Amino acid sequence: MDLFQHLQTEARNPASERLDELTSIEIVELMNREDATIPAAVAATKTAMASAIDALVERFPRGGRLIYCGAGTSGRLGVLDASECPPTFQTDLSQVVGLIAGGQSAMFVAVEGAEDSPELGERDLKALNLTANDVVCGIAASGRTPYVMGAVAYARSVGALTLGIACNSNSELAAAVDLAIVPVVGPEILSGSTRLKAGTATKLVLNTITTGAMIRLGKTFGNLMVDLKASNAKLKVRANRIVRTIAHLDEPTAAELLLRSQGEVKTAIVASLGGCSPESARSKLQECGGKIKPALTALGKSVERVDGSPRTDLVIGIDGGGTQTLALLALRDTGEVIGRGKAGASNIQAVGVAAGLRALDESIDRAFSSAGIPRTKVASICLGLAGVDRPGEPDVIHGWAARGGIAEKVIATNDATLLLAAGTPEGWGLAVIAGTGSIAYVKHPDGTVGRSGGWGGLLGDGGSAYSIALRALRAACRSHDGIEPITKLTDALVKRMNLSVPADFIPAVSSGKWDRTAIGGLAPLVLELAVDGDTIAAGIVQSEAEELARTAAQAIVVNGLPKTLPVALAGGVLTGSEAYRRHFLNELLRCGIDAQPLRLVAEPALGAIVLARRSVPNSRPVR
Repeated sequence: MDLFQHLQTEARNPASERLDELTSIEIVELMNREDATIPAAVAATKTAMASAIDALVERFPRGGRLIYCGAGTSGRLGVLDASECPPTFQTDLSQVVGLIAGGQSAMFVAVEGAEDSPELGERDLKALNLTANDVVCGIAASGRTPYVMGAVAYARSVGALTLGIACNSNSELAAAVDLAIVPVVGPEILSGSTRLKAGTATKLVLNTITTGAMIRLGKTFGNLMVDLKASNAKLKVRANRIVRTIAHLDEPTAAELLLRSQGEVKTAIVASLGGCSPESARSKLQECGGKIKPALTALGKSVERVDGSPRTDLVIGIDGGGTQTLALLALRDTGEVIGRGKAGASNIQAVGVAAGLRALDESIDRAFSSAGIPRTKVASICLGLAGVDRPGEPDVIHGWAARGGIAEKVIATNDATLLLAAGTPEGWGLAVIAGTGSIAYVKHPDGTVGRSGGWGGLLGDGGSAYSIALRALRAACRSHDGIEPITKLTDALVKRMNLSVPADFIPAVSSGKWDRTAIGGLAPLVLELAVDGDTIAAGIVQSEAEELARTAAQAIVVNGLPKTLPVALAGGVLTGSEAYRRHFLNELLRCGIDAQPLRLVAEPALGAIVLARRSVPNSRPVR
């Protein structure tokens, strides 16, 4: 006899009867349509979920535990939710426990027959010394898994509260527990595969129960995770940000306070706002059930809630390159800069996506910190970033901004775009950057844009700091071998790089210590030696300046711009060396290009502020 034929989750789904004939996009669309029905099924159980939360809030302070019991996907979901509670809410490892039929190995490899034994469910709970204070939650999409049924039967026998999560109505499990949560999701598109809709619904229920209980128990402040355990680099950054946001501290001060507070976010917050030691803050929190506001009230202090409401009066402008990232926080109405934050390189092509996005986050954090206001969502952000003007690259930035709730309006563009906004009268003309990398960017009066160069260090960033320094290192090596004339570059580079002999160039560069950014930092030395009369250095500088000028001239010609046009220059090589800039402009003239007017832009991020302000309505015109 087929014991499962009456189950909704085992029924055939009419929408997917021709599943094997569908194309990839049709499969995706079908699954998406079916998944869209899950939230409504979960919402129908809201009263039961709220009762489960109340039960946990009542029992946890008495030492009670939440113990999940399940088999297969259901068991894995219980173990997953249990394992996420300690790092998220700093719970004791024993407070939320996940049991899976077949034991720990069943998380990765199915243990045949384990789910069919009610005795195993009873045995696993007995091993935990179950008490009446505990809550046992049986999870079974079918609502009849023997392992789960055995577990809840034993739990009831010792007086523990029993919950049941199933995805079929009128199930055995629902009848066997004190409180049933039954999101009925209907047949799966792959008949009987409850890892799909039933699994998703179960995960949503588990998320709601544990998160709701932890919120009620004071594990959050507003929507911030103030009781997280900073066990990895990402969580340490988040902990620092939370302390800064609530206590209005800068990054180093928050880091030092967290260190003294043994990494405990709530302790650090109460210590800062309560004006007491971490030890006193910890003690007061224990007296007040771990809740921040009552602890501060007991210390005679108050705290403003961090509601996270967007600051529509603010905009952010970012200039990010291969060496550093600068974020400016400004008033949307006037453009007045009220906060500045610097971080490392954010060129995602050079340093990778993770490092680049981390630098962006840090620069924004520091801009808010310097302004003395909590970080929050702003009206608009413009990011002028090296390495994001190739197809698909802006999507990385938009995705990061959406996940972080950075701004209501997000503009991601090449860093050269900022120069035209900040350095030309009407926002069109030629923009040339020569920093760690280089690029020439043009904008026609009709709004069309073009570029030349910007290929990166490996394929060619002519005229950049990296290109100049790399040629100098090669010339030093060739001079040491007697292939090229003697040059001061050899000894000067050995000394600047803290090496002993030229042969040390090899391990210094190949080990990665001297990466693209660090090598680019040697360019000022080459420029100095060129001015001092070293012929090899002078030849390198002259050649690189001419290469950069030809690149810029080509961008103008190919894109049909007038040969007399506004020009904006930026980057340490062009703005920091008058001799290099003179070589560049002379070659530009020889190419028939007349820079009128010419402007050096020391802070391109101001152009990002202009573009951010233009993207949203303003009470005053943006100039």
